Amino acid sequence: MKILVTGKNGQLGLSIQKFISNFDHYDFTFVGRDELDLSSSENISKYFDANSHFDVVINCAAYTAVDKAECEADLADQINHLAVKQMSQLANSYNIKLIHISTDYVFDGNDNNPYLESDHPNPINIYGKTKLQGETAVLKAMYKNAIIIRTSWVYSEFGHNFVKTMLRHGDNRDEISVVSDQIGSPTFATDLAKAILSILNHKDFLATSFPSEIYHFSNLGEISWHKFTLEIFKLANLKCEVIPISSEDYKTAALRPKNTTLNREKIINQFNLHIPDWQKSLQDCLKNLL
Repeated sequence: MKILVTGKNGQLGLSIQKFISNFDHYDFTFVGRDELDLSSSENISKYFDANSHFDVVINCAAYTAVDKAECEADLADQINHLAVKQMSQLANSYNIKLIHISTDYVFDGNDNNPYLESDHPNPINIYGKTKLQGETAVLKAMYKNAIIIRTSWVYSEFGHNFVKTMLRHGDNRDEISVVSDQIGSPTFATDLAKAILSILNHKDFLATSFPSEIYHFSNLGEISWHKFTLEIFKLANLKCEVIPISSEDYKTAALRPKNTTLNREKIINQFNLHIPDWQKSLQDCLKNLL
């Protein structure tokens, strides 16, 4: 099986690369912006015209700067929506299966129950709106052979993410203020990478065709950003005081949903996955970082 992975320098792309030696029966190709520029529709067409031999595309690439997207809406729309639409149309025409990564920010966060895949999306910022448009484009172009995985609060030992930022602040400051009224489920990119690779090996994915579906994936449990920070500092033995504040007191360019906890039962049952709880995965990540 020949597999193309976009976003090779991102958290998920790098996490997948950690495990490919265990899948030597698959032929992986990892590309970044230099090889496949999602901001250019012409570049996308040229790349797939020259590389139509892939069996699967795993699209880990995205415009993820949530606040910056508010003033770069066109670029966010191109990468998160129009490029995804183009890739899914090309994948459909070349009979390539697609795994596309999306986000919990397609929801408004006003529901107190964990979101099901069937719940109505209602994004409240540009980033979430463009990611939802990308999902819609995939499902319209590919009524079969596409999997959309919504995930949340992704962190890892790679790149820029909340855990690494808090470790840096905790090491340099005596106190830090962190929002306490936004709830969600952290996702260790390593666990998501393992899940994707397990799906690649699953009989339902290996079938000739399957109906396109949306799935939710995050580590088990839920937490606020404030309590997540407390746990990070506890495990890292940092003495920085963490002061809880409200979203109202921490203004950002983009609105954030209040509660985007995801229900993961569908992906667990469909692909027989074991998902660790967020505390265990945070410990694993910090072992690598510290």
